[in-house]
Amino acid sequence: MKDPQQLAAVILGHYHDASALVGYCAVLTDGTAGTIGAVKLDEDHGLRISISGHPGFWPVSKLKLLKHAEAPSKGKD
Repeated sequence: MKDPQQLAAVILGHYHDASALVGYCAVLTDGTAGTIGAVKLDEDHGLRISISGHPGFWPVSKLKLLKHAEAPSKGKD
């Protein structure tokens, strides 16, 4: 078994990677959709995300679809 310091380093590494999801468009398995507003590490539940416009946090395991949010294209007038 790994020592606690190694486990903590792995967990924090995953948290850092998941923080890059902020700003992505997401659809959850229950149909909730929107932009990921925040990622938090919950002591009891692991990595959780918030969806802009919807109260609360959901586990990252509920992600069904994830797409990078693109800036609106500028059309020629």
